[in-house]
Amino acid sequence: MAALGITWMLDGLEVTLAGAVSGALKASPALQLTDAEIGATASAYLAGAVLGAFFFGWLTDRFGRKRLFFVTLGVYIAATAASALAQDFTVFALFRFLTGAGIGGEYTAINSALQELIPVHYRGRTDLAINGSFWLGALAGALGTTVLLEPGRFPPDIGWRLAFGIGAALGLGILFVRRVLPESPRWLLVHGRPQEAEAIVAAIERNVRGSAIPREAPCRLQFSVRTKAIGFVDLGVSLFRRYPRRAALGLILMTAQAFFYNAIFFTYAMVLGRFFDVPPEKVGLYLVPFALSNFFGPLLLGRLFDTWGRKPMIASTYALSGLLLGGTALLFVHGALTAATQTLAWTVVFFFASAAASSAYLTVSESFPLEVRALAIALFYALGTALGGIGAPWLFGTLIGTGDPGAIGWGYAAGAALMLFAAGAELWLGIAAERRALEDVARPLSCVDEDSPIAM
Repeated sequence: MAALGITWMLDGLEVTLAGAVSGALKASPALQLTDAEIGATASAYLAGAVLGAFFFGWLTDRFGRKRLFFVTLGVYIAATAASALAQDFTVFALFRFLTGAGIGGEYTAINSALQELIPVHYRGRTDLAINGSFWLGALAGALGTTVLLEPGRFPPDIGWRLAFGIGAALGLGILFVRRVLPESPRWLLVHGRPQEAEAIVAAIERNVRGSAIPREAPCRLQFSVRTKAIGFVDLGVSLFRRYPRRAALGLILMTAQAFFYNAIFFTYAMVLGRFFDVPPEKVGLYLVPFALSNFFGPLLLGRLFDTWGRKPMIASTYALSGLLLGGTALLFVHGALTAATQTLAWTVVFFFASAAASSAYLTVSESFPLEVRALAIALFYALGTALGGIGAPWLFGTLIGTGDPGAIGWGYAAGAALMLFAAGAELWLGIAAERRALEDVARPLSCVDEDSPIAM
């Protein structure tokens, strides 16, 4: 499962780099970016993630989870390495777009495979823990930029380029790790390859024999083998005919967390620099406690998503995130915070917000049928990021550029309100998916006989 968590580490690394090197990008003799242009490059990254998730999600449901693991990672490695070579704003924004496309594709392939390989009693906590590994990448980015951006260590136009090289180097190492990941047995069954599915399941059972994993009653279903590719008609049937309430909930959760995270995290370094006079080379140090809190939030709270339940935990984490950010905004506007206490406040807020954001992906990935799982993840990731995330960094970059704390405070208030609205939506529309097989939560489209002796 560690090989699956690498995706979030890469995204965390890229997002942290985008924020931590913002000062260096403004000071770069070649780029000389403005605050608005830095926000625009973050938006380009998110736009790429949206389109990449949608395109690669469709390919994942059509050609399998494992094959796309390598395609999306290859796109990411090439694009992030090219970002380090950019000589102007346009080229840099283009390669940030392509980097995002690779990461967006990774999300769909990995999330769908993750749900289909984890035992039901551990699906919630495992999903949250792996999604939380985003922050290990953020921590690596924070520490790496602290070293690479230290004044005098490298020329002004070299340190930030080396920082982007971290992701490319890490990605190359991951290519070798990915070879051990199996294809999803569920995907193989639906595509008429039961012998391969059985072999993979047998291998997994041999590896976990003797482990304290609760036994599950088999879900016995008869499948018809698909003779045509998964299409948007299949997705439309699932979203608007079978599960319209789940579709509405998924969109709300994804949009709220996307705005909340992307607005704040992409502009974290700019806030520290503009309002608290933190030099660019020191920003990474302030990101360390923030990243650790975001990592340990899902890790420590994840078990409750399987025991107490999805609905109460998702609603609670969204609500606490909104309330705490609202309080932080008031303190910020009234000038009651320093760089250290602002970081402490964000650290507390995102302990809960990180679990909330991870639970949005968990909700979407287990709420829809097997055949369209990756495409559904891609769609909601794309729509949520498009509605709540793409414009957020540009908006906050513009607000920060005004130098008015009140303007930023209203932006934070909007993020808090969205999280509270999402908490209410979860209480109204949420489903109890804990400790239930995926086929019980959402019956596969290819299922033709629930009483069939064929077990899955």
